[in-house]
Formats: sequence, structure tokens, C-alpha cells
Amino acid sequence: MTTVTLGIDVGGTNTKIGFVDKHGRCLASTHIPTGADEPFANFLSNVFSTVDKLKEEAGDVEMVAVGIGAPNANYYNGKIEEAVNLKGWGKEVAIADLMEEHFKVPVAITNDANAAALGEMKFGVAQGMKNFVVVTLGTGLGSGIIVNGDLLYGHDGFAGELGHINVVENGRICGCGRRGCLETYVSATGIKRTMFELLADSNGTSSLADKTFEELTAKDIFDAAEAGDELAKEAFEVTGEILGKALADTIAIFSPEAIVLFGGLASAGNYITEPTRTAMEENCLHIFKGKTKLVVSNLEGDNTAILGSSALAWQEYEKKQANA
Repeated sequence: MTTVTLGIDVGGTNTKIGFVDKHGRCLASTHIPTGADEPFANFLSNVFSTVDKLKEEAGDVEMVAVGIGAPNANYYNGKIEEAVNLKGWGKEVAIADLMEEHFKVPVAITNDANAAALGEMKFGVAQGMKNFVVVTLGTGLGSGIIVNGDLLYGHDGFAGELGHINVVENGRICGCGRRGCLETYVSATGIKRTMFELLADSNGTSSLADKTFEELTAKDIFDAAEAGDELAKEAFEVTGEILGKALADTIAIFSPEAIVLFGGLASAGNYITEPTRTAMEENCLHIFKGKTKLVVSNLEGDNTAILGSSALAWQEYEKKQANA
């Protein structure tokens, strides 16, 4: 019998579920509609029935813990609190307690960026590191901060929101309601906004000039840069410079061994890493220069989010075993 944990990644549209062994092998996985506008009870029922089917697919396994990555997930109380993209679920749901009652094993939750940090520490590029920061570059910008081998939660469970530090006074409006947040400049959405500003201010030509904002994607900008589009390259330069400056401030606070870029925008490779690294080093306090590596996640494939959530479950299981 193989010992496994169950990783659950709750997204606004889909939820990914899978069994993962201690080596990071996903033995069975699938995804289901989250049903963000439906009652939370519907989601729970769907998860429970899906896990039963996955057990048959995974074979002879023993599930010892469950880890959940979700928006606005509070590790301390096991609840998802006021998640704007899960409107049908109400102000808060006690997801960890309800799943623990059903599965009869320890259940822990955290947000998706924190789960990504745990996944990197257990299965990814940050193995062996005890002080590092993961920055997730998706539709928004999230972060997970590991200090002395432990995830930083803060006193209320919500520490590590680098995406909502202010980088431009009275800057772009953010989904949080404030202006100038980092994620409005550094994210898939942010680079789209930058691209449109550059197009509006330029007399030059670009292969992206005829695309509407709704049509344009971050991948389109990457593809255009690859094809030699100078404005697309500039969009990455602007994005990387803003990110690098913010990371220099982050280094001054946490002195991490590495900063790991994770998510769709990170897959742009040197287009995003080089301007970020340059700006980071240029703006670092002198005592930190050259000490923090900037690396890209080496976790690939559709199950990366499941690996992060399962890493949280493995952490909880190992804590329980150590205290037994």
C-alpha cells in the first residue's frame, strides 16, 4: 500500500484534485468545476464523490492527510474568508473542518501562493532551502514566504501579499479597490495594460496593434517579442523593472537565499527574468547585492498546483508523526 496525501487546488472556475506520494508523484488526478456561484454544499459533495473515483484509479493507497490551496484561505482557522471569486459560498466556509469530518484525516488549508512555496520546498527548485520567496505570476501576483523553513502566515493567517504593496502612487486601479498595487503592473493582466499604454504612446508599428484588450493575452506579447516586436520586448522590460525594484525591497526585509518565479508569466524566460534581475541588483541595499538568486520554478505540467497543496498535507502529516 502506498502512502499518499490528497492535494486540492480551488480555483474560481475549476478545482484540481490528486493523490501524491512522498516523492511528488501524482498517482491519480482530475479536475472538476468549482461552481463558484453555487452553494458550497454542492462543491463538497462533488469533491467527495470525485475522491472516491480517484481512489479506484490510484490503486492500493492510504490517504493520510489533505491539503487545500484556495483564495483567501486561512491556515489558522481552516476557513475560506470573503473570497470575491467564490461568491456563491457566502462570507466564509469552514472547509477544513468539514473535510476532516468526512475524510477522518488531518486537513489544512492555505492560499495558492503559499501552497506553491511549500511545493517548491518539498518537490521543486527550493529543496534544501530554508529562506526563500515564491512569487506567483498569473492573472494577479501572489507570494509565499518561507522563513527558517516555515511558511510565514502572520498573526491573522494572511501574511505575504506582495501583490498588494504600493509601487506607483495613485497608479492603476486594482481589483482590491486601491491604486498602484504591484499586481496591476506585474501579472498577466498587468503586462497587457502596459502593452496597451505603450501602443497608445508609440508611433511605431507592432504586430499587436490591431488586437483589442479582451483579445490580447500575455502569451501573445511573448510570441510577439519572440518574433522581434520591439514594443512587446519593451513591455517585458517595463514589467521586469517594476518587479525587480519591488524584489529589492523584499530582499531588504527577508534576506532570502532565493526568489522563485512561478506561473504563466514566469514561462517567458529571459524576457522577464533578465530585466527583473538587473533592476533587483541595481536597487538592492549594498549588503544584499549578489546574495539572492532569482530562479524560475522547475515544477511543470498540469499538476503543479496539486503538488503545492499536497506538500501542505505532507507537512501536516509529518508534524503529527513527529508529535506522536
